[in-house]
Amino acid sequence: MPKSIIIIGAGMGGMAAGIYGQMNGFETRIFEMHNRPGGQCASWQRKGYTFDACIHHLMGCSPEMRINQIWSELGVMPRELAYTKECVSVVSSDRKVFFDYYDTDRLSEHLQELAPQDKQVILDYIEGIKLFAKYDIMGELMVGGIPGIFKQLPAIPKITKWFKPTMADFAKRFSDPFLQKAFPLLEYSMPFLPFAIHLSKHACGLKRDIAWPIGASSGFSDSMAKRYEDLGGEMHCRRKISKIIVKDGKAIGVKLGDGSEEYADIVISNADGRNTLLDMLEGRYMNARLKEYCSEPEDESNWAVHVFLGVNHDLSQEPSSIIMLLDHPVTIAGHKTDSLDMQLYGFDKTMAPEGKGVIKVELVSKYSYWKELSTDRIAYEEEKQKVAEQVIELIEKYFHGIRSQIEAIDVPTILTWERFMGGTHGFCNGPNKKPDFIGNLIKNNDMIIPGLENFYFVGIWATSMGALFANALSGKKAIQRVCRKEGVKFTTI
Repeated sequence: MPKSIIIIGAGMGGMAAGIYGQMNGFETRIFEMHNRPGGQCASWQRKGYTFDACIHHLMGCSPEMRINQIWSELGVMPRELAYTKECVSVVSSDRKVFFDYYDTDRLSEHLQELAPQDKQVILDYIEGIKLFAKYDIMGELMVGGIPGIFKQLPAIPKITKWFKPTMADFAKRFSDPFLQKAFPLLEYSMPFLPFAIHLSKHACGLKRDIAWPIGASSGFSDSMAKRYEDLGGEMHCRRKISKIIVKDGKAIGVKLGDGSEEYADIVISNADGRNTLLDMLEGRYMNARLKEYCSEPEDESNWAVHVFLGVNHDLSQEPSSIIMLLDHPVTIAGHKTDSLDMQLYGFDKTMAPEGKGVIKVELVSKYSYWKELSTDRIAYEEEKQKVAEQVIELIEKYFHGIRSQIEAIDVPTILTWERFMGGTHGFCNGPNKKPDFIGNLIKNNDMIIPGLENFYFVGIWATSMGALFANALSGKKAIQRVCRKEGVKFTTI
């Protein structure tokens, strides 16, 4: 008789675990507290407009790249895709625009028109992109495992120099003031990131491995849910787990919010780690490492609020993403900023009625800022409205007259994620730890809990990465571990 698996949460990691579990002869059931699968890979509609708070640059779109293998196994590839011309664009207050084109010839020509005096720096940038494009470093490391690591060894000496400078460091090499301001912001406005990350992603765009899935995030996650159910898996939505049942040091089932109980041979959690450890397991398996993971993360500013605008405005000729440099710093949601990050979905006609478009503005703020406001519902809603008004006033400088064209507004915050996903600290709900890419890649120690058998974590608690493919891959790795323990040959058929 095949062994059974209960999976808590239908995010990328949970659904992937379910799919690979079904492929390998296990009977799996997924219990999801929300009314639909997908977890944070979500989009929704307002007045005919689709608002998407998840996918930015989806990697694994090219069949020639290793990450595509994961998506194909999970049933989300091949699919209809939209390709953008540029990674991101930056516009100055005097409307000078830098398009970070994926095509390196076009990019080189464009940059040299903007700053001919910086020709050598520009050529170095182009050289770096082309160098990273020769390899599938991320794919081989993530999907290829140990053989993949060894396969990439020849690339290490060539690319090492690009890991030392940050985005901000490389920007200092330009003499052009505009590019000095633009380059630190190219990677999600995170100037402290290694420049190599940007080069690697840019190289993926050059190779058409980055695209946008038509149907947005919910369409993407729906494809995975269909794959799971087609394989015979059971998806139970609106079923919140309150407790993991343990007997003799083994996870044997779950208790649901309505008091009913479900039993299985193995339990996998794609839920928030703090809720899993402190609530569902009642804090019984807390060693020093897990106590540190569950401690309050530093209250740092992070992406904490979005402003979505459905506009009666054709965005099809606009860049896919714009970072707008401001004349002077402004304070929004308690955070001072001198730039505004926007995504413009004119490249996907399914996101809005014909001739119209969707604008998404992402803003940095603190979790504590919104948590304190939430104690007074009126103050919380008033602040969301104020944020929307500030954003509209600012983008009027780029889209003249846009205020009169707005037909739908939505302002989800970090607490919105907390409410719908059941986690702590919104979408920033990973363990309080320094990222350990190699450790997660090779050992996956964060997938298990010492002293508790037949239990596994998947998702961000196991990976400490927000990337969709990384969290999906954790589901595959969990089932691989289960197969090894049970003496079953792992398969993807």
